[in-house]
Amino acid sequence: MAAAGGAGQEKQLAPTLLSFFIYNPKLGPKEGEEEKKILFYHPNEVEKNEKIRNVGLCEAIVQFTRTFSPTKPAKSLHTQKNRQFFHEPEENFWMVMVVRNPIIEKHKDGKPVYEYQEEELLDKVYSSVLQQCYSMYKLFNGTFLKAMEDGGVKVLKERLEKFFHRYLQTLHLQSCDLLDVFCGISFFPLDKMTYLKIQSFINRMEESLNIVKYTAFLYNDQLIWSGLEQDDMRILYKYLTTSLFPRHMEPELAGRDSPIRAEMPGNLQHYGRFLTGPLNLNDPEAKCRFPKIFVNTGDTYEELHLIVYKAMSAAVCFMIDASIPPTLEFCRKLDSIVGPQLTVLASDICEQYNINKRISGAEKEPQFKFIYFNHMNLAEKSTIHMRKTPSVSLASVHPDLMKILGDINSDFSRVDEDEEIIVKAMSDYWVVGKKSDQRELYVILNQKNANLIEVNEEVKKLCATQFNNIFFLD
Repeated sequence: MAAAGGAGQEKQLAPTLLSFFIYNPKLGPKEGEEEKKILFYHPNEVEKNEKIRNVGLCEAIVQFTRTFSPTKPAKSLHTQKNRQFFHEPEENFWMVMVVRNPIIEKHKDGKPVYEYQEEELLDKVYSSVLQQCYSMYKLFNGTFLKAMEDGGVKVLKERLEKFFHRYLQTLHLQSCDLLDVFCGISFFPLDKMTYLKIQSFINRMEESLNIVKYTAFLYNDQLIWSGLEQDDMRILYKYLTTSLFPRHMEPELAGRDSPIRAEMPGNLQHYGRFLTGPLNLNDPEAKCRFPKIFVNTGDTYEELHLIVYKAMSAAVCFMIDASIPPTLEFCRKLDSIVGPQLTVLASDICEQYNINKRISGAEKEPQFKFIYFNHMNLAEKSTIHMRKTPSVSLASVHPDLMKILGDINSDFSRVDEDEEIIVKAMSDYWVVGKKSDQRELYVILNQKNANLIEVNEEVKKLCATQFNNIFFLD
C-alpha cells in the first residue's frame, strides 16, 4: 500500500516476525551454561551471544513482573520498534514471539525516515497466535514434557526444529485479527433429516471399521460432527482448513479428480480418496503412513493416526489408536466401504443445501458485515472475511475497523457481565459489539447519516434475521 503524500512518497510496511524462541531457565541455571536454556531459536543464523542476551532479557522481564503479580507474569512488552509476546504453556517452558511494529516510511531530503506505529498491534490477537503455535505443535508432537521423557533435551530440540521450521513460514502476521482470538469453528447449517443421515453413516462406519476411536465429519470446510473434545477439535479444524484441505484443492479445481472406477461391483461410482495416507490403493507398494496426532493431553494422553478421507465436498476424519498400524488391506476396506456411501451422502447434503438456499431466497450482498462467536460450542460466523487464498482469510473491511473490533473484544474480556458497545468510527461507519451469555456479536454498519437509535434498530433487525433462534439480551 503506497500512498502519495504532499511530502513525497509514504510507504506502509506490515508487521513482521523478527524472532521466535523457546527456552527453559531450569536447563542452564549456572553461569556459562546459558546456551543450554535455548531449545529453539528462529532465525537460527543469529549469533550465539545475541541469542543468549535476548533469552536473558525475557527471563529478566518475566521475573521482574512476577514480583508484582506472582500468578500472572508478563504477557507482552511494548517497545518503540517491536512488541514481544510471552507464553508459558508448560511449567518453565517459555515461548517468545517478537513482532516488528508496522512502519510508515517517509522520505525527507531524499533520505528514508521510519515512523514506527506503536499502537497498531493488538496484544490479544498476537498472544492468541502464539498460543496457537503451541497447540498446533502439541497436536502433532504431544507436550514438551513428553519429548523430554522420550529422549531428553536432544529429542525435544529435534521435534521443535522440525515442526517450527515449517510452521513459522505459515504465520501471516499482517492479516491476523479478531478471528485468531476466537480460533472458532465454522459449522455447516443442516436440516434434521440430513443430520440424522450423517449420524447414522458415522455409526455404521465406526461399527464396520471397529478400530476407529473418534470420527469428525466436515462439508465445504465446515464442521458437522465431531467425537473429539472441543479444544482438540478446534486446533485440528484449524489444521484441516488452513493447511491440509488447501493443499488438495488445486487438483480438484483443475478437474483432475480421481477417475470414476467403473470396475466396481454393481458399477457403483465413487469419488472417494485419501488426503492422508496411500496415494494409490492399486499399488501393492503403497505406503500406509498417516500423520500422528495427540489428543486429551491433559489426562488420558492418546496418540492416534489421522486418516482423512474425502469425496466431493465431504471429508471424514477417522482417528485410530496409534498402536495399531493401518495396513494397505485396511485402507482398501475403508475405501470400498466409505467411498460409495460418502459419495452418495455428499450429493444428498449438496442437494439439501441448494434447496434450503432457494427457500431462504438468494442472499444479496448484505449491508451488514458481522462476526459472531459462541464461547460454548466455539461456533464462529463471519461475513467480513473472504478467503483470498486457501490459507489466508482476509478481512474485506478497512484495517482500522478491524482494530476497533479487537479493542471492543479486549473491553469485553475485562468484565464478566453482558454489555453492548457502540462506536462511531471514521468515515460514516458504526461499529457495534454485543456480548450476551457467552456469545459475542460484532457488527459493522456503513450508514451515512444514521443516529444511535437507527443503528440500534438495524442491529435488532440483523439479530432477527440471522440469529432468530438465539437470545440476545436487549
